[in-house]
Amino acid sequence: MTHALDPAALRGLRLFAGLDEPALADVAAGAQTRRVARGSRVFAQGDPADACHALIDGRIKIVQTGPDGQQIVVRFIGPGEMFGTVPMFTGGGYPGDAVAMADCVALLWPAPAMTALMLRHPRIGLNALGIVGGRLQEIQNRLREVSTERVERRIAHALLRLVRQAGRRIEGGVEIAFPLSRQDVAEMTGTTLHTVSRILSGWEGQGIIESGRLQVTIRKPSALLAIAEDLPQAEEDGGS
Repeated sequence: MTHALDPAALRGLRLFAGLDEPALADVAAGAQTRRVARGSRVFAQGDPADACHALIDGRIKIVQTGPDGQQIVVRFIGPGEMFGTVPMFTGGGYPGDAVAMADCVALLWPAPAMTALMLRHPRIGLNALGIVGGRLQEIQNRLREVSTERVERRIAHALLRLVRQAGRRIEGGVEIAFPLSRQDVAEMTGTTLHTVSRILSGWEGQGIIESGRLQVTIRKPSALLAIAEDLPQAEEDGGS
């Protein structure tokens, strides 16, 4: 069902950056709103990629399952981000499950509607290329990390990416504003839950991070960056 959407809701979406008010109204007119309960899937791995999605509220993770049943977390999606867009243009299926980590509000545009919007507003296509390029660079960086870096550096890089994506400054550090389990971190970095637990517990003992149930706070960002970049660690005040 198509719902009336305020075009202002689209202003934070990179795919529609630079569009004027009439163009945003045109985009909003073709959007469908969907509410997704925590733990439910927006789409499943292998489903036909027949729509472009955007997250307005909530948190989503993209999880890919291999033939052996092993899972990896491909990406976390926060409010204002597009997802499931690239497969729509390749003619294949979705490469992973999009799982709601909290109650979510998402938008979607069926493939024919998005194609028509791109023809009417070429800026959308240019923005899409920028998004795809950024995602490709991130994937290349993660592949290099898995292939060449020791596990401590991979985990540090993963946490720093999440800080850049969803970091929230709080007293005494930076909180990652995602429900994040140690299993999620293991799946992001190509290692085991045991290894992640050992490393994160060690960092907690050093005061670099603080973790609770599905929550991670970086107490010493410079120390974490030093681990990620293999630099000597300097003394750091926890609030810096």
